[in-house]
Amino acid sequence: MTKGNTWTAAVMAGLLGLSSLLPETALAQDAYRVRPGDVLQIEVIEDPGLNRNALVSPDGRITVPLAGAIQAQGRTVEQIQSELIDRLTSSFAAPPSVFVSISQIAAEEEAAPTGPAEEPTIDIFVVGQAAQPGRLTVEPGTTILQLIAQMGGFSQFAATKRLQLRRTDPNTGRETIYAIDYEAIEQGRSNAGAVTLIDGDVIIVPQRRLFE
Repeated sequence: MTKGNTWTAAVMAGLLGLSSLLPETALAQDAYRVRPGDVLQIEVIEDPGLNRNALVSPDGRITVPLAGAIQAQGRTVEQIQSELIDRLTSSFAAPPSVFVSISQIAAEEEAAPTGPAEEPTIDIFVVGQAAQPGRLTVEPGTTILQLIAQMGGFSQFAATKRLQLRRTDPNTGRETIYAIDYEAIEQGRSNAGAVTLIDGDVIIVPQRRLFE
């Protein structure tokens, strides 16, 4: 066998090996049920501006522009993808090509180590146009303004006048939504920045509208 034929055979063998792995990966994602804390990668071929990594919030939902809030917890990526297509179809001339995949799996909770007790912390979830979206572990007593500093502020697309604090009552499961105007906080016209956060709070940073 010539050197060129040997190289071609090696490449073909590598491609065959890779193709044998792809169905297993697809099956794993199809069978996986999404959980809070997971991050989903969303791609819309017809409108790249909708592409994003969406964090599944503690209430099990993701928020996508033009589609709104979508229940993700307990569903497969295929089911989420199907609903996204249904929700977005009215905004396009034809049903868009939408692809959903798992970008990051929520970390498993580790067993508490033996030894001296650690300082207590709380988890706050930041969704949307923040410099550092995701789960932030902070000290009890952290305020909204302190959290904004810890998450690194906002992206250039953030609608800072329309921030939301979403808080779920652990006893009733009822969610309360509080509107927050960061610009008013900066200018001293609002004391919302001094509000103390509690474990499980969700801060949503919406995307700025076209002329906002």
